[in-house]
Amino acid sequence: MRGSRPAIREKDFGIWQAWTWAESAKEIRALACGLAAYGFETGDRLAIIGDNRPHLYWAMVAAQFDGGVPVPVYQDSVAEEMQFVLEHADARFALAEDQEQVDKLLEIKDRCPKLELIIYKDSRGMRAYDQPFIHSLEDVQEKGRQFDADHPGFAEEKINAGKGSDIAIMLYTSGTTGQPKGVMLSHDNLIITARNGVNQEGLHEDEEALAYLPMAWVGDNLFSLSQAYVAGFCVSCPESSETVLTDLREIGPTYFFAPPRIFENILTTVTIRMEDAAPFKQKTFKYFMELAGRVGTRILDGEEVSLFDRLRYMVGNILIYGPLKNVLGFSRFRIAYTAGEAIGPEIFDFYRSLGINIKQLYGSTEASVLITTQPNGEVRVDTVGRPCPDVDIRIEDNGEVMFKSPGVFVGYYKNDEATAETKTPDGWVHTGDAGFFDADGHLKIIDRAKDVGKLNDGSMFAPKYLENKLKFFPFVKEVVAFGNENDYVAVFINIDLEAVGNWAERRNLAYSGYTDLAGRNEVYDLIQECVERVNADLATDEHLSGSQIKRYLILHKELDADDGELTRTRKVRRNFIAERYEELIDALYSDKTHIPVEAEVTFEDGRKGLIKADLEIREAVRYDPAMKETA
Repeated sequence: MRGSRPAIREKDFGIWQAWTWAESAKEIRALACGLAAYGFETGDRLAIIGDNRPHLYWAMVAAQFDGGVPVPVYQDSVAEEMQFVLEHADARFALAEDQEQVDKLLEIKDRCPKLELIIYKDSRGMRAYDQPFIHSLEDVQEKGRQFDADHPGFAEEKINAGKGSDIAIMLYTSGTTGQPKGVMLSHDNLIITARNGVNQEGLHEDEEALAYLPMAWVGDNLFSLSQAYVAGFCVSCPESSETVLTDLREIGPTYFFAPPRIFENILTTVTIRMEDAAPFKQKTFKYFMELAGRVGTRILDGEEVSLFDRLRYMVGNILIYGPLKNVLGFSRFRIAYTAGEAIGPEIFDFYRSLGINIKQLYGSTEASVLITTQPNGEVRVDTVGRPCPDVDIRIEDNGEVMFKSPGVFVGYYKNDEATAETKTPDGWVHTGDAGFFDADGHLKIIDRAKDVGKLNDGSMFAPKYLENKLKFFPFVKEVVAFGNENDYVAVFINIDLEAVGNWAERRNLAYSGYTDLAGRNEVYDLIQECVERVNADLATDEHLSGSQIKRYLILHKELDADDGELTRTRKVRRNFIAERYEELIDALYSDKTHIPVEAEVTFEDGRKGLIKADLEIREAVRYDPAMKETA
């Protein structure tokens, strides 16, 4: 029976604590009744702010239990961002993880007139908070147990009143091009999509998953909540964002999702550590990784490999692959998904060569995540797979991808106009992405449809595609490409401070911080190689050979969500950057080789500071389709 099996775990003070499904049900019931005792009604919104915690997941289900709608908020949102979501969602109740989140809510409460009650989970630092509208989660649950006893049949009545078409959750988009929109998903959207994904991948109650990505992100709601409830597997919450990799090793999940940047960061760490290893270990690692690169993926996909190579691969698994996967916490992976951005071919092949079944998927909040996935044995780095069960896809004349599925969102909250622009009356959804099906029926995504443009000579310009190709290099963290209606392509580049810093230290290059390091000639030479390798690759693509990068600069500061340059999911806010750095863009399209800049930056502790730099602008070698250098 599921009731006695572990449903969720949390690591606190270094100790894992687990709750069974039966215990979780009691916690949820007590919280649902407690909310009702304080006046939470059908249709009300409960804002939830904090890291991945069992009680916060239970709160989402408790709100649904009462016929209400949970509205998870990104835990790193500043007060103004939080205010927009709570005010727009008409949230009456809010559950905060700790004092930090409570303080944000108190800062904006006067500007959110509908916010009546604030509940907190962690009592540390909360002793002096005596406002009558602030209550501990423990007190709410205790009141709920009494309410449940005093109102027999209330809980069952609430459960039986629910319908699959009811709104289950409201998730806010990242707001890449404007204010975030509240995406309303129904219970049917989430449950049917989750069930289809569970059946397709053969997930079962023995799976283990790690819940570490933001609860406000739709993927976490599918993987850590909906699919966990459908299949009955256990989800573990890490102690903190800083301990995720340690907790990953301890749990050893079998089912895992991570955006490309997580896999990239892990590989960068492995590479750096190997550079510090003894020469013999470096040679052994190189030998067996070259072997894995030739035969590892073929073995994973069940293809024919010679007995000699299989035996050598087995030795490599004992000496290199197995210990490496164990250190990373990847030993038990059955399925690992990645999505959100393109993943570098070298990174993708590295993990699959180790025998890790990492696959790409394509999805969106408006789809309840799943649109396409890669079937086993058909995993390719340059596609996002085939349509998921019950999903239909069509490509419009302008190249835009549209889909129809059981996961199609109900609508955008209080925004009928945007809903009508995104979803047709017969249920087809505009993704805004440009793509096409290859000869084998796999979908390939090029870029955002609205971002695909042309250079003045008519060459196609796909900025995200170019940016991703540069970000495949470990030394490059962020890229912003320009070129539409211009004579050539130019880019801003953010270096990866850890990777380039390690590279610089090995060469005894002293530097005082990001700005100093980014301006070094040696670093420009390093990035120049990356840019020109991308150009050489583009020269072989008949569609994109004309969009090779001509001029670039390395930005004096890291693009930051706190400065409004990135969304909370680290997507580039192109319009904002175009306005803020207009002078730099103009310099890229001139004959200037240097430009002085001053910029205000926000530090981690909230302080602001001013940095100055003299940015160098360089030109890169471009190639003709025959791979000859061009002027």
